[in-house]
Amino acid sequence: MMPAGFSQRAAVVMQVDGASLMPGAGLQATDDNSASPEAGNYGRLSDKLKEADIERRLEQEEIDKRENAARYAREARERKIELLQKIPDEMKAGTVDDFMFKEGVKDILEKLDYDLIGLKPVKERVREIASLLVVDKMRLKLGLETSVPSLHMGFTGAPGTGKTTVALRMGQILQRMGYCRTGHVVVATRDDLVGQYVGHTAPKTKEMVKKAMGGILLVDEAYYLYNAANDRDYGQESIEILLNVMENNKEDIIVVLAGYKDRMDAFYGFIPGMNSRIGNHIEFPNYEAEELLQIGQVMCRELEYQMDAAAEQKFLAYLTKRMTMPFFSNARTVRNAIDLARMRAAIRIFNEKMQPGNSGMVDEQELMTITEHDFPSVQELEEKGEAAIMA
Repeated sequence: MMPAGFSQRAAVVMQVDGASLMPGAGLQATDDNSASPEAGNYGRLSDKLKEADIERRLEQEEIDKRENAARYAREARERKIELLQKIPDEMKAGTVDDFMFKEGVKDILEKLDYDLIGLKPVKERVREIASLLVVDKMRLKLGLETSVPSLHMGFTGAPGTGKTTVALRMGQILQRMGYCRTGHVVVATRDDLVGQYVGHTAPKTKEMVKKAMGGILLVDEAYYLYNAANDRDYGQESIEILLNVMENNKEDIIVVLAGYKDRMDAFYGFIPGMNSRIGNHIEFPNYEAEELLQIGQVMCRELEYQMDAAAEQKFLAYLTKRMTMPFFSNARTVRNAIDLARMRAAIRIFNEKMQPGNSGMVDEQELMTITEHDFPSVQELEEKGEAAIMA
């Protein structure tokens, strides 16, 4: 029985969002939410409100990020100005020699002189780049404005002129100066970067880039990436990836493109965006015959061999002739000749000591000396060619 004064109309069940509200009772869920035709609309409206709230939050985060970035830049600038004001006028950043020694750059440049015979223009260019980095560090010490220069490089020259060695030393210099994390060098050719079918090139190129991160990616004979006769050549995809990496990852990787000068010039003509991203061009000249002899002496020294005077003269005549023949490759040709001389020396010593009446004893001097008999003559080279001699 209803309480007095409570009208029958008040006893009518009131629907509130799919739930029944009875007088004197709490909110009770109905057994079937579909009883209200508006239930679906309420759900969709709730989702839209949530989405709008997420969008507003993301927009606010972007605004805060921009404001914070501007504030951080302003504070850094104020700190730099304050630092400059506190530095006494008589204070100096230090001597260039101190910085070269402290950062280890001086040792690396001296090692470059020791490792490479000749190539004065190349060494001078490397010193110029090192000088820029050292002075930039000195400016940074005093709080002056600095920026990372374009360190991508182009090496031009024939095979065997020291391009890989210079790349290794440059990597060490850049690592010591803090411009790359490890300074290691990864050498790549077209086969390492370009795939054989659709969808294969991008993963191969990105994998090589990943290996070189923190150091140097040396692309040897880079012009083979571009095939002017075939617009659908997969090398174009690799070039586009490298262009993007060179532009957007200047502080993570240094790209060095190497090859013959005339072909590299043509390559830059086809891909002007590549040339514009390279800040340093270094040309590697061919060695002179006397320099090649010195390179051979260095190789022997590292292997604990030595050439006697007669061997040096015969080797010089061999190199002079070899320079006029096809497929000459500077220091690589010297290395092949030294390897051949070592083999001939070993055969000579073995045959001599196996002669009847010979004790077979070999002293240290014999094991370390390369004689004139161990190098092929110019006449032998002319008659057989290097390939036949090496076989």
